[in-house]
Amino acid sequence: MTGTAGELLESITGELAPDPHANRLLPVITRGAARPSTLAALALEQRHVIAADRRAFLHLAARSAGGPASAAFFELLAEGEALAQERLGAYAAACGADERSAAAYEPLADCQAYPAYVAWLALNASPSDVVLALSANFAAWGGYCAAIAEALRRHHGFDDEACAFFDFFAEPAPELERRASAAVQEGIDAGRIDEDRALRHGRLLQGCEARFWHALWELDQRTA
Repeated sequence: MTGTAGELLESITGELAPDPHANRLLPVITRGAARPSTLAALALEQRHVIAADRRAFLHLAARSAGGPASAAFFELLAEGEALAQERLGAYAAACGADERSAAAYEPLADCQAYPAYVAWLALNASPSDVVLALSANFAAWGGYCAAIAEALRRHHGFDDEACAFFDFFAEPAPELERRASAAVQEGIDAGRIDEDRALRHGRLLQGCEARFWHALWELDQRTA
C-alpha cells in the first residue's frame, strides 16, 4: 500500500460517497414536508442506534490492543455517542416522543440494519479497516445532519437545544479526524489495512445507511 493515511482516507471517502439521491427522506425534511410522526420515529430509531453503536465502539477499542491510535479513535467515538444520547432527548421531546411512546415504539428492521452491521464489524473485522469504513460513512452522515438541523429551525421553529443532536454531528470534528488519520497510519505501518476489504465494509455501511432513511421515507409515505 502506498500513500499517506490522509490520502487513503480521502480516496476511500470519495469512492464511498453516496449517490446524492440515495436519501429519499432528506428532501422531504428539508422542504418542511415530513410528518411529525416521521420526525418522532427518527428520534426513536436513533435511541436504539446510539446505544448499540456505543457498545460496538467500546468493543472495537478493546480489540485494538497493541494499536493505541486505533483504540483512541474508537474511544472517542464511544464518548461521542454518549454525548449524542444526551442531546437526543431535547429533539425527541420537541417531536412529542415521550417515554411512553418510546416504550411502545417498535423499531424498523431496516433502520436497525446499520447498528447490526456495526456490531458485526466490532466482532469480526480488523479495527484498522473499520476506521476507514466508518470515516467515509461519517462524512455523509454529517452532511445529512447539517441539512436536517437547518430545516428543523426553518420549518418547525425548533430551538438550539432541540437541534443540538444534529448540530453535534454536523459541526467539524478536527480531533476525530486527527485520531482517524493516526489510526490509519498505524494500520498502514503495521500492515493491518486491506483497502479492498475496507471498501467492502464501507459499501455495506452505506447500504445500511440508505436503508435507514428509506425505511423512514416509506413510513412517511404510508402515513400521508
